[in-house]
Amino acid sequence: MTTTDIRLAAELAGQAGQRLLGLRADSGLTGAELGKKGDALANDFLLERLAAERSTDAVLSEEAKDDKARLAAERVWIVDPLDGTKEYAQGGSDWAVHVALWEAGAGITAAAVAQPDLDTVHASGQPASATEPPAVPRILVSASRPPEFADAVAREVSGELVPMGSAGAKTMAVLRGEAEIYVHAGGQWEWDSAAPVGVARAAGLYASRIDGAPLRYNREDPYLPDLVVCRPEFAERVLAAIGAWPHGEPGKQAD
Repeated sequence: MTTTDIRLAAELAGQAGQRLLGLRADSGLTGAELGKKGDALANDFLLERLAAERSTDAVLSEEAKDDKARLAAERVWIVDPLDGTKEYAQGGSDWAVHVALWEAGAGITAAAVAQPDLDTVHASGQPASATEPPAVPRILVSASRPPEFADAVAREVSGELVPMGSAGAKTMAVLRGEAEIYVHAGGQWEWDSAAPVGVARAAGLYASRIDGAPLRYNREDPYLPDLVVCRPEFAERVLAAIGAWPHGEPGKQAD
């Protein structure tokens, strides 16, 4: 059901995003109150639709209790109803809705990332930009917590650091050719990266942990603290720069 699953992921991410836009425009809420309401609204919508459309599948969501029965499931939807809650609540555009499907023995097989303020939904199967990278590669990092090794990566590839919110927004910017590299350390969870990585890999981009290890999903502990997403031609140099930097275990935080 891969094609159908991809279509469903895109539909759900897009529709959740439209509901979030409506809430921000019409509710009169602001700040943390708007973010909290948005998280709950999008989560309730996604859980209800997945229960209706894929009733035998398990779900891992940032905004719902983790049912460990998912560990024995063959199919698990991994969703972040609102990635970049702070950016959303402040009226920014760098936030996203993530919907991904993990399947036993295959990993992420369907994924979609909606960026409602850009009126865009990216899904598995969309090719990455084929444009030539600029003379100065752009390296996306967390707007609030850029990794300590970011400057080392920038020196290695003669690039510039560009802060941006939301893991989904950063990964999709690489997909569209608006940046070449995204690096993160300092804490994330499976729902932060599952859908963006699923879309990126299906498009031919490189994605891994910062030590080059594979990104694995539907584990008992969903903490997945770091990642690299980039155009393939930059992967070796990025990993080498990170490996040469003295870094410790990132703290458990969410991006």
